[in-house]
Amino acid sequence: MFKRILIANRGEIALRVQRTCRELGIETVAVYSEPDRNALHVRNADHAVCIGPGPALESYLVIEKIIAAAKATGADAIHPGYGFLSETATFVEACVEAGITFIGPPADAMRALGGKVSGRKLMEAAGVPIVPGANDISLDDFETAHREAARIGYPLLVKASAGGGGRGIRLVERDEDLENAMRGSAGEAATSFKDATIFLEKYVSSARHIEVQLIADNFGNVRAFGERECSIQRRNQKLLEEAPSIAVTPEIRKRLCDAAIAAAKSCGYRNAGTVEFLMDQEGNFYFLEVNARLQVEHPVTELVFGGVDLVAMQIAVAAGEPVPDPDAPVEPIGWAIECRINGEDPFNNFAPSVGLIDFLQMPAGPGTRFDTMLFEGLDVPVFYDSLLGKLIVFAETRERAVQRMKRALRDLIVSGPQTNIPFHLALLEHPDFLSGNFSTGWLEKSFTMPELTDDDPRLEQALIAGAVAAHLIGGDVGEAQGPSSSLKRWTQASRLLSRRGIRIEGGTRGWRRGIGSR
Repeated sequence: MFKRILIANRGEIALRVQRTCRELGIETVAVYSEPDRNALHVRNADHAVCIGPGPALESYLVIEKIIAAAKATGADAIHPGYGFLSETATFVEACVEAGITFIGPPADAMRALGGKVSGRKLMEAAGVPIVPGANDISLDDFETAHREAARIGYPLLVKASAGGGGRGIRLVERDEDLENAMRGSAGEAATSFKDATIFLEKYVSSARHIEVQLIADNFGNVRAFGERECSIQRRNQKLLEEAPSIAVTPEIRKRLCDAAIAAAKSCGYRNAGTVEFLMDQEGNFYFLEVNARLQVEHPVTELVFGGVDLVAMQIAVAAGEPVPDPDAPVEPIGWAIECRINGEDPFNNFAPSVGLIDFLQMPAGPGTRFDTMLFEGLDVPVFYDSLLGKLIVFAETRERAVQRMKRALRDLIVSGPQTNIPFHLALLEHPDFLSGNFSTGWLEKSFTMPELTDDDPRLEQALIAGAVAAHLIGGDVGEAQGPSSSLKRWTQASRLLSRRGIRIEGGTRGWRRGIGSR
């Protein structure tokens, strides 16, 4: 087993890996940019190395700096987390050259699956169903593109071969729009991934985004962990995930897992990975891509499979151990839901929101888990994505999980940046979500964020957070200076609310707006 692991990441995923390492008795090395100097993953590490200024291109994406930090601290392995360098084959090769174990797939498998075009070809050869499309499309060959588009049929997608996160994807519904879509997709891909390769793919309408978690070892064993439902998306970005999927039967689950295992074995895959599929209303599914890393949404799989630790499995497999119970059944126990808590304003077209966290109340209670980097006093930097944390709940049934998530969302209070907590609360009460009647395009086509009114119960969190924030930053509460207990802070906050026409009736669940002066 490893003695010391460098975590080539930041935020909640760095903390997630650190916790498992601590349980296994493994020391950790944190790398950090200058704005992250006071971040929790730096505080919690056994060793920490600054690798540059805020922009990721000057810090977290610089392979040479990561390798140098590993050598300087004596790390014998590197865990990449997700994002940044986690799916970069040249980073894997740099680790191998430096004599450092990369906790992830080998470079050749990563290359074979990292490009969506090469991945499609590999899956087709392995007998895994793929969406009809055209793999070899040159940006300059519009004649071939139009001919292939006519064969595939509209609507279709122009997609970038490299990268992920929804970038480089254009929906085309008319032949006259194809050329502009190709230019736009290729341009975005070149900027984001330094690879302008594109391909065409049939647009599967009313499709679900279903993915299968797997772990593969060095001995040819591949274990699949059932499916996750990831169809709640905006701008091709996942917002809520759950396991299992309400639309997947045991028979479909078995076929999905068999296809995922075939995909992994087709290229000698090792370590954790996720095979993503599109599934239509009839239960037919098609290969989408492989994410050659741990996924953001991995906790829901951990919870419905009896509390397995996928990070611990990653580390064990990288250290040469076999996958435990590769033939274990894939039937989930219970239901788990994850809400991505993002720094964005759901009442202002989800505009990004960053800044100082001046008050934080963490959710707790049965079946509740909050993976986050947040703490009071954190100044959320502008250089990285909007993910502030992941709120995950587990319950016996989907209905209980939904109710538990609503409770946990109301318990979670973040004062400072705007968050999408109100969005999740509204989503969890929508009839289509509750019935499972949704697809990847549903959110943008059918969901409208409700307007916030004076008698809206969602004001509860905003009022509490605003009052406490006003007190903590020296607002107009007007109490004595000096240290105060949490109880005194809440008492002072309630006085502030009362002065502004808001009264408390039976605790925080009874906050209501009165008619007094503000």
